[in-house]
Amino acid sequence: MRQKLRVAAYAICVRDGQILLARSPAQDGTPEWVVPGGGMEHGEDPYDTVRREVEEETGYRIEVTGLLGVDSSHRVFRNGFGPAVDHHAVRFVYEGRITGGELRNEVNGSTDLAAWHELDAVTGLVRIKLVDIALRMWRERPVTGRLADAPA
Repeated sequence: MRQKLRVAAYAICVRDGQILLARSPAQDGTPEWVVPGGGMEHGEDPYDTVRREVEEETGYRIEVTGLLGVDSSHRVFRNGFGPAVDHHAVRFVYEGRITGGELRNEVNGSTDLAAWHELDAVTGLVRIKLVDIALRMWRERPVTGRLADAPA
């Protein structure tokens, strides 16, 4: 079985009761909302990753105002008929404040749309699980950086 480790950084940006999200196609092509952010490049610090990724996906420059937590996801999956992949994702979740730039969509990237959504409307969106995890971290601000019911 092939093993894969992915380290990524994401930002929760909330202002005036709205959250900034990006839209990305799922494996089956269905559009789903994601927290702006993404994978670290080799040798890159997660702090620099989140600032770069938010700007790439939304057009905004951010100031990182805090580390909300770290989420870890581990699963085994199969892509078609190929060998199973043991996938482990470590995701840094930051809070960010918009400091410049203008909202725009990413071109030729992993997302195709960036938009502000009312916080109360998030539960009605087709979204990845990390959106809910990151929002809980933002609301609860766990002292340990880990949600109480996260798997050990």
